[in-house]
Amino acid sequence: MIAEIIAAGSEMLTPHRLDTNSLFMTEQLNDLGVSVAFKSVVGDSLDHLTSAARVALSRADIVLFSGGLGPTRDDLTREAVAAALTIELERREDLMVMLRERYAARGIVMPPNNAQQADVLSGAEVLPNPNGSAVGQYLVTFLGHLPRIVVLLPGPPKELKPLFTDEVKPRLAARLPSSHLRRRLLRMALIPESQVDARCAPIYEQYPDVETTILAGSAEIQLHFVSAKPSADEAQARVDDVAGRVEAEMDDAVFSAQGESLEEIVLLHLGMRGLTLATVESCTGGLLAERITATPGCSRTFLGGAVTYTDALKTSMADVPASLLAEHGAVSEPVARALAEGIRHRTGASVGVSTTGLAGPAGASSGPDQGKPVGRVYIAVAGLGAQTEVRELTLTGDRERIRLWTTQHALELIRRLLL
Repeated sequence: MIAEIIAAGSEMLTPHRLDTNSLFMTEQLNDLGVSVAFKSVVGDSLDHLTSAARVALSRADIVLFSGGLGPTRDDLTREAVAAALTIELERREDLMVMLRERYAARGIVMPPNNAQQADVLSGAEVLPNPNGSAVGQYLVTFLGHLPRIVVLLPGPPKELKPLFTDEVKPRLAARLPSSHLRRRLLRMALIPESQVDARCAPIYEQYPDVETTILAGSAEIQLHFVSAKPSADEAQARVDDVAGRVEAEMDDAVFSAQGESLEEIVLLHLGMRGLTLATVESCTGGLLAERITATPGCSRTFLGGAVTYTDALKTSMADVPASLLAEHGAVSEPVARALAEGIRHRTGASVGVSTTGLAGPAGASSGPDQGKPVGRVYIAVAGLGAQTEVRELTLTGDRERIRLWTTQHALELIRRLLL
């Protein structure tokens, strides 16, 4: 069984409003073993909505609409779905009574245009909406010989979510064949997507009943495996099997086999060894510490850190000799090493990590760092081995990307050293 979700509303075609309802409905449908194959956002046009509805009905077993059930002229979902199905809308007197009572309770005479909220697709069940004036609708119909389930829901999330949970989901669960969907997620840092695919495709192509998706971004690769089976155990076994084989192929490039973030894994391994961590950051400006402290329970391992943007603070807070800065510049291997060792000494942490570099958009205009390229970064880790480990990188992209990738390299370096 596959589903399609159509969000109606021109406001979601602007930069100011996002369709979040489809994320919620996708999760709920997945719980029932239903895959969402298509999603779309359609503006407030009867022709466009009708066209989108016809296409969706031609290819999906379940079609869900959110929004466009209000009282105004641009609320056109009911009319569009009726046109796509070539059925009539019926004005329900019981809904007219409910609407009038709703307005009377507030001391307001119901505006005439609210009457369209009493229009229901012929043959549809009305789904009561205690949180708003727009009721939901649930219709089981046929397109030729093809069975279709059509669901209309109001757009506001506070109305849609309880309606879906209380009214739609039980109806779908009672009608659909038993199916359970299970997922696995593998995550890898700082490895090209093409390399992952070249090594892993021969494995996951042997599992046609497992949907595999590769996502690249934020300096990591994610491999998503999804399987739907009659039993939860069978679905879990399939995704575990393919994930296990891919993990064996990629070996220690996989930092997470259950979806954990890189910072969670680093903190887990530090905690297992009874080690503590402190950071000192220049070019990343506290971003590394922010990622670490966003992880619940980090206080058991993370002692704290410092943002030492100026040379003076590098000296006063991390004991970097002024002579070292004058000779080599802040963006250098010796200074990165001194920063990591200094913060480790000052805080008493088992491990100290430093970041220093040129994030751009301009480089240094004077001093010993002049002429070094934007994207030149040094990361150092002290306390994991006899010698302090230092990495020199030349990263590309804008300031935000360079800072993010620097933190990813720092965390991955710590993880590799812990291995």
